Amino acid sequence: MSSRTLMAALLRPELLASKAYAVAPGTGLIKLDAMENPYGLPDPLHQAWLENLAHAPLNRYPDPHPESLIAALKTHIGLPVGIELMLGNGSDELIQILVTAVAGTGRPIMAVDPSFVMYRLLAEQLGLPFVGVPLDAEFQMDLPAMLRAITAHQPAIIFLDWPNNPSGSLFPEAALEAIIQAAPGLVVVDEAYHAFSQTTFAGRLGQYPNLLLLRTLSKEGLAGLRLGMLAGPSEWIQELDKLRLPYNIDILTQRSATFFLQHSTVLDDQAEILRAERERLFQALTALHLTVWPSAANFLLFHVPGKATAIHTGLKNGGVLIKAFTGHPRLGDYLRVSVGKPAENSRFLSVLESLL
Repeated sequence: MSSRTLMAALLRPELLASKAYAVAPGTGLIKLDAMENPYGLPDPLHQAWLENLAHAPLNRYPDPHPESLIAALKTHIGLPVGIELMLGNGSDELIQILVTAVAGTGRPIMAVDPSFVMYRLLAEQLGLPFVGVPLDAEFQMDLPAMLRAITAHQPAIIFLDWPNNPSGSLFPEAALEAIIQAAPGLVVVDEAYHAFSQTTFAGRLGQYPNLLLLRTLSKEGLAGLRLGMLAGPSEWIQELDKLRLPYNIDILTQRSATFFLQHSTVLDDQAEILRAERERLFQALTALHLTVWPSAANFLLFHVPGKATAIHTGLKNGGVLIKAFTGHPRLGDYLRVSVGKPAENSRFLSVLESLL
């Protein structure tokens, strides 16, 4: 029996039909493709962080439920009293746990379209239908269409990326509240870009029995730690925590996150610079006569009809990597640029202008 025959017999058809999440290699390039904070730590703080890790007992399993770190993160997010927190290996693991938890229902996962690709990818790989409700021509939520889709499909989970990736749109709070009230299942507000939107639904946790909140430290400047957070009423977190693998947050991540939360003003200052650079990039792209969408995140989506592939390749040849969309039928003429350091942004604009 060949490997292919055995795989066809053993592996779920949804897995065989899916594609892995693709990450473009960026070695030697100015990386403006992955919404990362481009800043490192100031040298004195970097040295203090290394000293903090020096005596971590790598021979021991990490704390399976690090209470002091969880308490610090609750304060960092601003969670109401009575709201609990579960940690994940990035928010991706927490999305996977959520989808796994409802996989037996057969009910769909729902999000706006386009949005964060992992909602669709994980739903399909776990055998659940996915319903993407198209954004309007300005990449804003079509609330009537969303409410009709909720009634028609009765989703188990609705994921709301807020601000939305790849558009950067910050949907109206009233629209999110209407969805939460109409939803027959969970609504998960994903605030991955909170450091740049400075807007949160955290204060509403506990007011709705079906509302959960996702956060991550990745966009704040700690993408390498892979630390995500799921917040919600204690009864939800207690049940979902049964699906979390033991020791999923390693000891170096736990110590690093605790250290950085004690120095969060450094990351706040970096986010402030990036917000200012986002506005400079927006104005510069507009001045190049490109259609660019207002963003509350640390990236900008812009339209280059008929030129996306050529411009993406030209930028890469010029030493700058941004995001092209090859698999989405609506985004073939769009590119997304992450906000980098001022010099990186200027280099991007210089190469782009030469290509237009």
